[in-house]
Amino acid sequence: MIFWAALASSFLVALPALFSIVNPLGGALIYHEVTVGRGYAERSRLAWRVALYAAIVMLTALWIGAWIMSFFGVSIEALRIAGGMVVIAAGWEMLYNSQVSEDRKQQQAAPAAEIADAAFFPLTMPFTTGPGTISVAIALSASRPTTTAELVPYFLGLSGAAVTIALIVGVCYASADRVVTLIGPARARVLTRLSAFLLLCIGVQILLTGAQSALATALSTAAAMRAH
Repeated sequence: MIFWAALASSFLVALPALFSIVNPLGGALIYHEVTVGRGYAERSRLAWRVALYAAIVMLTALWIGAWIMSFFGVSIEALRIAGGMVVIAAGWEMLYNSQVSEDRKQQQAAPAAEIADAAFFPLTMPFTTGPGTISVAIALSASRPTTTAELVPYFLGLSGAAVTIALIVGVCYASADRVVTLIGPARARVLTRLSAFLLLCIGVQILLTGAQSALATALSTAAAMRAH
């Protein structure tokens, strides 16, 4: 019971965070624009290759991102605080400068119209899962529990969220023409702002967790020094 509760908890934290930063619905509108010269079958195949590559990028960042940072001497507390700040900055920009974010995405995806095999570059990196997504994934990884027993359900939940987002990317991109018809740019901006606010809240939570952990470590160290 505890295993499934921990898995569901991490899944429900990671899913909205990754959905907000990846923004597959907004991305589908741009994907439609840059692939409009390709046939439907080619666009569909390309969409699912992008989804596969996006899953690999997110899973890699989730599973080894925090450990790589730790290898270079960055503490978990520092990683949580810095990661939380990055997530907050990304959410803030999406919330108050959504047009700037949209224009940047447009520029990132533009070369796809001229490149024959654009699945990984630029449609996966940096358009779908760029530095912002990787930063969010590493921040989520840094929020991992300290006990070994809780690590497995935590990372299974994160992985499930990453795979779910990749599947949503595949569906949205493969059906980009329908997404354009159903949602359109105006509704996409509203959804982007709602997602950005949620991402902002998640970033604050990650930052608070890191700050609390750092404060607890500092207090315990000070108490140990006084005891000696």
